[in-house]
Amino acid sequence: MAGRINDDDVRAVRNAVPIDAVVSEYLQLRPGGGGNLKGICPFHDEKSPSFHVSPAKGLYHCFGCQEGGDTVDFVMKVEHLSFSETIERLAAQAGITLRYEEGGYTPGRQQGERTRLLEAHKVAAQFYAEQLGSAEAEIGRAFLADRGFDQAAAERFGVGYAPAGWDHLTRFLRGRGFTDKELTLSGLSQDGRRGPIDRFRGRLMWPIRDITGEVVGFGARRLREDDNGPKYLNTPETPIYRKSQVLYGIDLAKRDIGKQGRAVVVEGYTDVMACHLSGVTTAIATCGTAFGGEHVKILRRVLTDNSRSEVVFTFDGDAAGQKAALRAFEDDQKFASRTSIAVSPGGMDPCDLRLAKGDEAVEQLIEERSPLFEFAIRSFVTQHNLETAEGRSAALEQAAPVVARIKDVSIRHDYAVQLAGMLGILDERFVVDRVRQLARYAAQGGATRGRGGPGQAQGQGQAQGRGPGEQTAGRGAGPGPAGPGRPTTAAGGPALYMRTPALHRERELLKLALQHPKLVAPAFDAYLADEFTAAPYAIVRAAIEAAGGVAAAAGDDAAYLARVRDAAPDDGVRSLITELAVEPPRSRREPDAIYAGEQLAGVRLAAVDRRIDDVRSTVHRLGAQGPADRFEAAQRELWTLQQYRESLRARGAAAL
Repeated sequence: MAGRINDDDVRAVRNAVPIDAVVSEYLQLRPGGGGNLKGICPFHDEKSPSFHVSPAKGLYHCFGCQEGGDTVDFVMKVEHLSFSETIERLAAQAGITLRYEEGGYTPGRQQGERTRLLEAHKVAAQFYAEQLGSAEAEIGRAFLADRGFDQAAAERFGVGYAPAGWDHLTRFLRGRGFTDKELTLSGLSQDGRRGPIDRFRGRLMWPIRDITGEVVGFGARRLREDDNGPKYLNTPETPIYRKSQVLYGIDLAKRDIGKQGRAVVVEGYTDVMACHLSGVTTAIATCGTAFGGEHVKILRRVLTDNSRSEVVFTFDGDAAGQKAALRAFEDDQKFASRTSIAVSPGGMDPCDLRLAKGDEAVEQLIEERSPLFEFAIRSFVTQHNLETAEGRSAALEQAAPVVARIKDVSIRHDYAVQLAGMLGILDERFVVDRVRQLARYAAQGGATRGRGGPGQAQGQGQAQGRGPGEQTAGRGAGPGPAGPGRPTTAAGGPALYMRTPALHRERELLKLALQHPKLVAPAFDAYLADEFTAAPYAIVRAAIEAAGGVAAAAGDDAAYLARVRDAAPDDGVRSLITELAVEPPRSRREPDAIYAGEQLAGVRLAAVDRRIDDVRSTVHRLGAQGPADRFEAAQRELWTLQQYRESLRARGAAAL
């Protein structure tokens, strides 16, 4: 049985790895105000950033899907890891040696499955890279040299060589403590007649890394004529490798993609190498599969997808390349970014182009790109015989919906006019009106019945791109739409829709108690849970009290918030606490003692008003038929409350 990680080591790991450093490995973060950062949420599909990170508090929260937590929660969620696997991974990044209780630390026995598979791939990548220098690998070095790649280029991209024998890597990894089960599960080995044998033999090897730089698989290129396998052989689907969810080169390109606001999608490993060596450092490629929806999600997060960013596709000029480009066009509406296509003269890919004409030619290819929808329009038009009325009509009906999908209305009009010219239709107004009709139909939802129509994309953006204050559906939400009059309930927890104007003061006060505890101390700790009218807020108030109150914050915001979150009775309340800890205050200025006093007085005043109403009702009831002593006591309480209310109105927080 695996030992339990020492609690002190867990705390050390939590404190050692800043949350913004971890999250920025997966998505592009921009300033979000109030010291927070924001980006495209990795946990749901959205059009505008609603994912907020608070470096000072060590927390994240998405105001679109309600996912939130600390650094450990984020890595567990995004990588689908267990708690122990996450701690092990973060400890490795921070250089912390973990101690295990109940038997001590035994490498290879107590690490999580994913950690072991990643370690096996890391060792395998080093093994292959070293083998590239062997005499047997001369054929591999010659292949690289023929394509313009020297030893430095091979080292930069980690290119290696798999020996031609049956089990060179398998025996090597066994010697490093990996079991046969781990080797076959990782995809590095496969079952043979007498046990595991190497999956990759006699091939040139490219390590495929995920967005954080971890090796998760390999792409293997055939080198010899007697190799009867496919030209490229990739790692099979494994617990750490899904070809639809990886992009080759993303670990190298993500920084420049974020800086430049541009991603260049090419078709192969050597094309990525050629682009990067030519100065196009934003190039990435899919791994043995067509560019699809999961790849779109990865790029959108790295790009901080918006109308100022761009995705450039490069494809061969042959029929297969055109078909691939049109498939990419189907995903156009999934991007807020502009989409373009670059097709080199003669149909050469970036690797061949660099070899034939040099680095400058590759850069020029990207600079001379054209809009993807223009390419799509021309591709559809050229499929028809424009010499006949029937051909022109068919071309119009196929190309007009493409023009109607263009997001920018003015550009859409210009391309409608160009389409009329392409088709030789003298009545431009007819084509413009037809495009406008299709665009209006799509906007009204007609296109939602089709694939990828603008009505569908727009609807998704409206549902998923909401920022703070517009949607608060909780995890585990029950059926039925959420809205101002329809709170959404998290499984096992309270209703999480708590943004009605009547509750603004309570929400603000709790945000201050979590984000700026010194501003509301010590007065907040004297507030009772029943001063918060919403049950979830009352539970959050109780969690703060259980954590020692705001007076116990002692300047350590991260530790204080961790105690409050640990005191939450369920995940629904814990999510609400995280949300309140990350959501910026409504104040237009940095919250100060004056603003805090306004919230303290406002919540107390509302509570006093509610109590006055209750006591008035009691006085009215007792005055008719109740005992005289109780009637007089109620009148005295009413008078006292009314005096206190006037004091609060006149003096604010000073009257507390």
